[in-house]
Amino acid sequence: MSDRPLHLPRLYAIIDAGLIANRVPPERLTGEICDFAGTLASGGVTCFQYRAKKLSSREMLSHARELRRVLGPDRALFMNDRADLCLAAGFDGVHLGQDDLSPEGARTVLGNRRWIGVSTHNIEQTKRTAESEADYVAIGPVFATTTKKNPDPVIGLEGVRAARALTSKPLVAIGGITRANARSVIDAGADSVAVIRGLLSDPEHAVEQFLDLLV
Repeated sequence: MSDRPLHLPRLYAIIDAGLIANRVPPERLTGEICDFAGTLASGGVTCFQYRAKKLSSREMLSHARELRRVLGPDRALFMNDRADLCLAAGFDGVHLGQDDLSPEGARTVLGNRRWIGVSTHNIEQTKRTAESEADYVAIGPVFATTTKKNPDPVIGLEGVRAARALTSKPLVAIGGITRANARSVIDAGADSVAVIRGLLSDPEHAVEQFLDLLV
């Protein structure tokens, strides 16, 4: 685990470059990503993950460096999948999937001053991750989601409760989380909820409502 203590906020915002790219021409993508992140930050979001499944490494690094500049040093920034780009962009940590670099491999790349989070989708994966170098465990999808092309089976609130029983590490719940169900996920044991689509429309108002619900 990292030498830096990790205290995740209730709301963990995921900036999906692919979803934003669907709405703007390519030449406006960087600016739109940063404007979106800035709006979330102004509303009170302090933890972000940058995700771009279909962009080149060069494009991802360009976006990431600009996000770091715009958001400043006081917001936590996680790079999805790529430990190398996490380092290159000066991010605070990496978020790994089950098919990515192992937590131990990522620790070798990142050293002890950056955080590592890992997505899990069942009890076996959660237990394994809880015993690894990961600093936090993500569990999901909690509810049905359209964000992932081939989502894993929904685990429901019972899955969150089961994951909570397996680890004392910070637990992030993800998948289909909305303003209507976010509080129930926290009540089931999650420390934080990761939200993607729920922040895209009217982000300033959405952040305000999520933060009010998650106090």
